[in-house]
Amino acid sequence: MRDRHLYGPGPSNQYPEAAAAFAAPLLGHLDPEFLDIMDSACDGLKTVFATDNRRTLPLSATGSGGMEAAFVNTVHDGDVVVVGVNGLFGERMCDVAARCGATVVRVDHEWGTPIDPERMKKAHSNPAIIAAVHAETSTGVESDIAALGEIKGDALLLVDMVTSIGGIPTPCDAWGVDVAYAGSQKCLGVAPGLAPFTINDRAFARRVEHPRSWYLDLGLLGGYVGEASHKQQRTYHHTAPTSMVSSLSAALRAILAEGLENVYARHAEAGRIFTEGVREMGLQLFAADGHRLPELTTVKVPADVDSAAVRRYLLDVHNVEIGGGVGKYAATVWRIGLMGHNARPDRALQLLAALKDAIDHVRR
Repeated sequence: MRDRHLYGPGPSNQYPEAAAAFAAPLLGHLDPEFLDIMDSACDGLKTVFATDNRRTLPLSATGSGGMEAAFVNTVHDGDVVVVGVNGLFGERMCDVAARCGATVVRVDHEWGTPIDPERMKKAHSNPAIIAAVHAETSTGVESDIAALGEIKGDALLLVDMVTSIGGIPTPCDAWGVDVAYAGSQKCLGVAPGLAPFTINDRAFARRVEHPRSWYLDLGLLGGYVGEASHKQQRTYHHTAPTSMVSSLSAALRAILAEGLENVYARHAEAGRIFTEGVREMGLQLFAADGHRLPELTTVKVPADVDSAAVRRYLLDVHNVEIGGGVGKYAATVWRIGLMGHNARPDRALQLLAALKDAIDHVRR
């Protein structure tokens, strides 16, 4: 098996510290040493989420599991949930909320554009929840979550931060975010399999007492993540993926040792270099100007180029895997990321050279 990296160059976007921790000898999920590691991971996530929420933890699930946990614990039957839809994951929010019994009010936006807070405010006079994606993975667009926090009123603000956490600022408390979830595999530079999650006291007080999911019931997880005064008093809930949590803890330590502002600046610089290089190649960008993510660039596929052929050449020749578009943009947009350890100028230049070679080869 060859080493590849989704959305960008090199063997992976993993931080070396995360990879080393994942390969270390296994710990038991009730081992006191692992409980210390879990505490470290939770503390690191609180720092990256910029929150004081005591219920901040890595859920044993992917980012989609984090999405389901967010809705299944907060949506009561008949609750009005206003969802900003500007890409695939806004669409998925609508589906998940509806399955939880919500009355979903969609606020559709053109894909490639950010969420409009004023339209969200006017969509319903008294919603229980306002939900949006901070960094829409399907389009490479960043939306203004702080503005949603200002207009939420009594509603809970529920935010998808899967592609933003660890790459751009995610100050949950300052923005008024009540519930947020993320994924381990993007800018945090850890293998997929964990969903960083945070919920504040305001949202937890409104939670569904007996949600449709036992596994994702946050009310059962309290003691498990260290709310008890002593580790020995923690409530057993499930067998945690110990290597994954150890890997996440190591990545968070590396990120915080580098300094969050330095990490954000590194992602911004890599994104700038790549974006400028794409333009110099004569390619067009898909996401709206002023709202483009530095960690995930969406590029329009040239009309004279076969998208699948370019992606196959990159995979076979350069060991680079980039994403195609989704939905009606499946064959007309590329999604290309520089995340985690790969968010570096040299990787951006490497990726540009590989992309140019692939396009030139397919055009011959």
